[in-house]
Amino acid sequence: MLTTIVGQDPGMPVPFTSDTAAAIARARQHSVGDLLRRTALRCPDKLAVVAGERRITYAEFDVAVNRAAHALAARGLDKGDRLALFSHNCWQFAVLAFATAKLGVVLVPVNFMLGADEVAFILRHCGATGMVTEDVLTATADAALVSAGVPGLRGRIGGSAPGWEDVDDWWTVGPTHDPEVAVTDDDPLRLMYTSGTESRPKGVMLSSRSLIAQYVSCVIDGGMTADDVEVHSLPLYHCAQLDCFLSVDVYLGATSVILPAPDPATLLATIEREAATKLFCPPTVWISLLRHPDFDTRDLSSLRKGYYGASAMPVEVLRELQRRLPDVAFWNFYGQTEMAPLATILRPHEQLPHAGSAGRPSINVETRVVDDDDEPVGPGRVGEIVHRSPHAALGYYDDEEKTAEAFRGGWFHSGDLGIVSEDGYLSVVDRKKDMIKTGGENVASREVEEAIYRLDGVAEVAVFGISHPHWIEAVTAVVVPKDGVTLTAEQVDAYSREHLAAYKRPKYVVFADALPKNPSGKILKRDLRAEHADLATP
Repeated sequence: MLTTIVGQDPGMPVPFTSDTAAAIARARQHSVGDLLRRTALRCPDKLAVVAGERRITYAEFDVAVNRAAHALAARGLDKGDRLALFSHNCWQFAVLAFATAKLGVVLVPVNFMLGADEVAFILRHCGATGMVTEDVLTATADAALVSAGVPGLRGRIGGSAPGWEDVDDWWTVGPTHDPEVAVTDDDPLRLMYTSGTESRPKGVMLSSRSLIAQYVSCVIDGGMTADDVEVHSLPLYHCAQLDCFLSVDVYLGATSVILPAPDPATLLATIEREAATKLFCPPTVWISLLRHPDFDTRDLSSLRKGYYGASAMPVEVLRELQRRLPDVAFWNFYGQTEMAPLATILRPHEQLPHAGSAGRPSINVETRVVDDDDEPVGPGRVGEIVHRSPHAALGYYDDEEKTAEAFRGGWFHSGDLGIVSEDGYLSVVDRKKDMIKTGGENVASREVEEAIYRLDGVAEVAVFGISHPHWIEAVTAVVVPKDGVTLTAEQVDAYSREHLAAYKRPKYVVFADALPKNPSGKILKRDLRAEHADLATP
């Protein structure tokens, strides 16, 4: 029987049996899970992961990952099944990220700041087969699982919560060889939920092709090497920390130091103790480091590479960083989850001459700015930022309509508005649909608005971001009460606490008699931003 090699012109059959074609495909396999095995073969004794007192070599890391993959398979998970992971940063997170990749199971990282209702939506939407959660989050996880009606595997990281299996047993015994699973370039391996600009999160499907192409761009344009010792403190449920940094370190054979959270004192002490050379933080965390009293007492001389993203770095903060860390080169990474996530980079020599810019496209990306008819606009004109790249996602899970809209014309439409300069530098000027980026987190204004609208007595509400010295943007709500109703900011805050994750709740609540609108009835958020721009001024 003749068969055709995937990707070849179907009009040119290859004279191989299906078994031979399958053997060729296996020999050519280059999936995310394969990266770890190859690194472990190259440098088995190299330190891979540091987490607290635990120090794991690449050989040990690969064994733990293989055992975890076999344990997942023994518990009924097959290629294509979805496993939700609900946890703060820990070394077990890294193990499960690669174990699922080797097995072809789709990892669904879940934001640990979400409430039970929000987690339940993700579990239902993705059709999760099971869930692994950190012990301190089991109460929220239990409520979410009950609400979503998810059967199957329940694994627990640490603690002793009843009804949950201790996942640490998964990598202490069992087979140490790779699972024999054929994982192709475009099999989905990650389902990353992003609030985007809609009222409900969308599931972004990322494959090995998306991720590995993005890793290559990070390595080449981000100056990353096997000699790096990197501290990972931002949440691994974000593809920025997970796939711009941790997974790239594994690909190269660098050392990853994993912290549960970006506590400034702990971060500074860890850089000193581990002689870290590399650190990624959003501007809010870099600011917190600069303002911490330990900044000038800790030995940070090992640090050579600094990265930021999620929002633009204030120019004065960038100048201060370069003054107080003169030996550190800085990069700005800009992109979206749908780009796995890197799209453009502002490199070290470009930081001050092009401060505030998102830089230029990385090596595997084409970027342009287009008008409402998807035609390219000239330099200096505002338009929507679109990309074409192997980084791009496979689409949105179970949502062909939104996928078709986002990928129309063969370009991924970011929803961000930008301007390209004469010399090709991209500046992001606004979010097309009012995304708020606060403290490195994305908040959809519509989601917050819909929650507040459910509060009795609210006639209208508009949510937007205003400039903030710490959060970069602060979620702000202007509320119009119903006639005859008196509302207080405390009532709005209390209601928000019940229905929204902490980072989504408005930091400022203002009351008004009416919202500014154009003749067609559209709320003019630009006017609201201008009117309330000084709310965060000391």
